[in-house]
Amino acid sequence: MDQPYSHGSPNNRSMAFHPYNIYLMLVLAGIVMLFLALSASFIYSRIDGQIPVIQVPPIFLFNTLILLASSYTMVWAKRCYLNDETQNYQKALMATIVLTLIFMVAQLIGWQQLFNQEIFIHSNNGAGYLYVISFLHFAHVIAGLPFLILFLWAAKKRMKEPVSVLVYFSDPLKRLKLRLLTVYWHFLDALWVYLVLFLWINSMIGN
Repeated sequence: MDQPYSHGSPNNRSMAFHPYNIYLMLVLAGIVMLFLALSASFIYSRIDGQIPVIQVPPIFLFNTLILLASSYTMVWAKRCYLNDETQNYQKALMATIVLTLIFMVAQLIGWQQLFNQEIFIHSNNGAGYLYVISFLHFAHVIAGLPFLILFLWAAKKRMKEPVSVLVYFSDPLKRLKLRLLTVYWHFLDALWVYLVLFLWINSMIGN
């Protein structure tokens, strides 16, 4: 019988240096640099040009709760995977997908609310930053959605009999990919919280 996949096992240590880990760290570092550059540029533009500040749509705060809930369901999915809970694992993945879709729809509604106020990306620099920052985050959420769908599809396809379930849950590469996807999702949630707080604080400071 195979040795259990524990934190101290050689298998686990080898996975820690897997290229997928490096790829994800590079991707996250690039995203961090991108949004830090946008944040710094926004602050500089406010100080230098006294640009008007756009109030953050209230629905963006609702989106924060949705993303935090999706982080919880990803933790739930990971816990179910580690405990070999087939049905709950699929439910957790489905819940994460549904919450992500709700976030995307709510984000579109938020932009529509800005349109209704005749606030467009070209209206002023403040509006431009708000649209660019929120759209870039939206794009990164879209980038992660296919991986969630792929995980759910694989789970439904392969978890049909005890042997296939055992193979699925004992696959160290599958475990690694789920962990990396969970890290990516937590990162997007934390990034969104930062962006909403950043824009909200700037709107409170005044022109």
